[in-house]
Amino acid sequence: MNKKVMKLCSEETLIPVCPEQLGGCPTPRVPSEIADGDGADVLDGKSRVMNKNGEDVTEYFIKGAQEVLKIAKTMGIKKAILKARSPSCGFGSIYDGTFSGKTKRGNGVTSEILVRNGVSVLTEEDILTKEDI
Repeated sequence: MNKKVMKLCSEETLIPVCPEQLGGCPTPRVPSEIADGDGADVLDGKSRVMNKNGEDVTEYFIKGAQEVLKIAKTMGIKKAILKARSPSCGFGSIYDGTFSGKTKRGNGVTSEILVRNGVSVLTEEDILTKEDI
């Protein structure tokens, strides 16, 4: 395990969550991406989350984001480490909706709802590249 992660584990209380599971998605699940726009657009009703089979899974992603926000508020969470590029957890960059591996600027649904509520978000990649986390 990365030394920074080990240090973080010894200094902080970490609460593992998966917004997609909390929202009702199965594991394993069909890959999903935000069709147009980003997590902000999904939360504002301007975009949808679609899976690779063409099914609209937006409601699961919104419900999962809301559940993570409830946990964050209940636990007084100020910082979240989430999965890079994910349609739920991506921060600053997410997959572009074409299932091609290409990315676009924007946040995932959960990252966006957390940011809107004052939680600082970073990705697992930030832990490896930034000095101060």
